[in-house]
Amino acid sequence: MFEPILSQEGGNRDVPEALLRRFDLQGPRYTSYPTADRFVDAFTGADQAQALVQRGARPGRVPQPLSLYVHIPFCESLCYYCACNKIVTRQHGRGAIYLDYLEREIGLYAALLGRGTPVSQLHLGGGTPTFLTDAELGRLMAMLKRCFELVPGGEYSIEIDPRTVDGERLAAIAALGFSRISFGVQDFDPAVQRAVHRVQPAEQVFALVEQARAIGFDSINVDLIYGLPRQTAESFARTVAQVAQLRPDRIAAYAYAHLPDRFKPQRRLLTADLPDAAAKVAMLSRALAGFLSSGYTYIGMDHFALPHDALAVARRQGRLHRNFQGYSTQPDCDLIGLGVSAIGRVGSTYSQNARRMEEYCDHLDQGRLPVARGLALTRDDLVRRAVIMALMCQGEVLFETVAVAWLVDFRSYFAAELRQLAPLEEQGLVSVGSEGIRVTAQGWFFVRVVAMVFDRYLQADRNRARFSRVL
Repeated sequence: MFEPILSQEGGNRDVPEALLRRFDLQGPRYTSYPTADRFVDAFTGADQAQALVQRGARPGRVPQPLSLYVHIPFCESLCYYCACNKIVTRQHGRGAIYLDYLEREIGLYAALLGRGTPVSQLHLGGGTPTFLTDAELGRLMAMLKRCFELVPGGEYSIEIDPRTVDGERLAAIAALGFSRISFGVQDFDPAVQRAVHRVQPAEQVFALVEQARAIGFDSINVDLIYGLPRQTAESFARTVAQVAQLRPDRIAAYAYAHLPDRFKPQRRLLTADLPDAAAKVAMLSRALAGFLSSGYTYIGMDHFALPHDALAVARRQGRLHRNFQGYSTQPDCDLIGLGVSAIGRVGSTYSQNARRMEEYCDHLDQGRLPVARGLALTRDDLVRRAVIMALMCQGEVLFETVAVAWLVDFRSYFAAELRQLAPLEEQGLVSVGSEGIRVTAQGWFFVRVVAMVFDRYLQADRNRARFSRVL
């Protein structure tokens, strides 16, 4: 296994800003390989149905419990930085209509999988899941439980806009069976909040986290974004210090990707207000130092967790996994994406639902799974996925393991990639030995850069403008 970033004594490794600047590149987040931009329209609901049938017919194997993702696209107000698929509306009656269509989609999956299929992970994302009322959230959970078996001890999580809940709502969410919650904070600085059109006082978030702890949620996450308008290295360091004081179980600190040509809301942001590359690197450097010195374990990429959290435990024990929701403690299991634009994975296929509400509903009105595109992976895709996910989750790839699983000679099959690793080895990010490739403790901060070497599509076209920055 890779060397822990936090020593047993609780210290941490400094990451030189020179290295952060050198590897401030654009690249995939590898929640899947191949990445979603490689999906094709030729993959349809019929292909998804066939993959589900094959899942139940795999010889000699009892399928692992499923993971479910449900996309709730509605938001009451527009956050200018947002790149999510959402519908901004104050017409809450649209939630009930959307649930009608979700019920049809869930029913189609139940017919293909059989009722009572075990589920060990459920995540509600958006948009704003708490756009739905407590009664509507209850209806959604009842729909899911009629068709699936939510197993005891599973991870059942929901994303929460702090502006949409109070202590009473949090208690209702816990009563529905959610054990993990994620608060979207982004930044505590009032000037930054005004610039991105998301004003939520720090006092409000602190009060909600205190109430969530009293209710007894297993894990509380806080999302941050660095690189937003009006942010400076100093202002973001203050937010980092406030979050460390807040002491959530998990922290995600994402780099803002300014892509106004793709995401219309971002056109409302003033380019002159955006921090430059040097300032963003300084923000990341201070965030790393701030959270590590506050006792957080660096999970990987942009995730931190307290040592007692299940994610930190899984990392120490080499049990990290990765799916479309990011790092996970759940085994490498199939994922069903429900709702408009939701992405899923079944076996060696990926699928994505229609992104437009009208198209999503049209499919379901005709009794079809609302899949708009997807991908059936080739053997090369599967081999590379195994290598990339081993790097992203375990920090090492053993040549013999790949040879036994895929009947390939690693050094021959990946000869070009091994040559490309040489500069990264010189930088001290990886170690290539006779038995395999190992990401170093310092290299773990740049693991996406290492994984990118094995991405055949990325190496072929070098078109990285569609991706967020690595750091």
